[in-house]
Amino acid sequence: MREAVCAPKPAGRGRWGNRFVAAAIAMMTVIGLAGVVGGAGQANARIGGTQYGKQEFWVNGCGMPSVKVRAWKRPGNYKTVIMLDGMRAQYDYSGWEINTNIQEMVRSGVNVVEPIGGPASFYSDWDAPSNFNGQKFRYRWTCVINRTLVPALDRKGFRVGKSKKYAILGLSSGGNAALVIGAQNRAAFDRAGSLSGYNFLSAPGMRTALRLAMLDVDPKPWNIDCMWGPPWSLRWFDNDPMWNINRMRGMKIFVGSGNGLFGKYNALPNVFDDLFKGSTLELLAFTQSKAFEAAAFVSGLPVMTYYANGTHAWGYWQDMVWNAKNRGFFR
Repeated sequence: MREAVCAPKPAGRGRWGNRFVAAAIAMMTVIGLAGVVGGAGQANARIGGTQYGKQEFWVNGCGMPSVKVRAWKRPGNYKTVIMLDGMRAQYDYSGWEINTNIQEMVRSGVNVVEPIGGPASFYSDWDAPSNFNGQKFRYRWTCVINRTLVPALDRKGFRVGKSKKYAILGLSSGGNAALVIGAQNRAAFDRAGSLSGYNFLSAPGMRTALRLAMLDVDPKPWNIDCMWGPPWSLRWFDNDPMWNINRMRGMKIFVGSGNGLFGKYNALPNVFDDLFKGSTLELLAFTQSKAFEAAAFVSGLPVMTYYANGTHAWGYWQDMVWNAKNRGFFR
């Protein structure tokens, strides 16, 4: 097993150091993956919304603690989608279940699977545990999804439809992860989608941006060098959707993003967060989505897109999923 030599924890980061990092994240438009902010209260469903065909089970964590999975399944459905959370994923429920109604797709053809946990993980296999915050285990999310979750779903009859393959979608840091996981495991996935994801991680400034963003995710701070190694490591390219485009040929790809402007889910109580976090985060996601779309076009890869007024918030991600479904992305 290859282990990373992670950088030592910086000295002198007390209360004021944390505030400085938070302020930097809010001000810099290149700061991308602070995860789920503002607008969450605008979605239509809450925990316990749809009970139709609901299951809860655990899968082996590939060296991590076991991973809880909540899923919705109906006989006769034509597709199963695995939905990845964002940077601030919780360990009780997926943000998708807490803040959206996408579980209701089970009633109209699409089974929904939501693995739970993994804050700041990028749903990736890390080189080593984060040494900044004393993480006790190495993240192995790619292993979990490919080697334990997919086989568990197979045994439970979730591999349905003509292709007998899964779809995988994610939001924010889970969005770029969904594209990479789908591209690198074509035996299991035939379509993938990134919702406000960061699809050009090797763009100038992105690695520094992510480094700063991960210092302010609980349990803070995370050491990004323990994830894919230092900025010159080839693992950065391995996990960059832009560098995986040629592996997506023959897949259905969906890319969605807001444009950073206020839309229907930006309410007055959230204006500060929406303006200083949600808008800047979504503007970056918008530019990265456009860059990925252009590169895919040059490579001859068709991409289904959805752009609208909106910030980095749950209501817009819910709309993106339903837009994809209504346009036949899961067919």
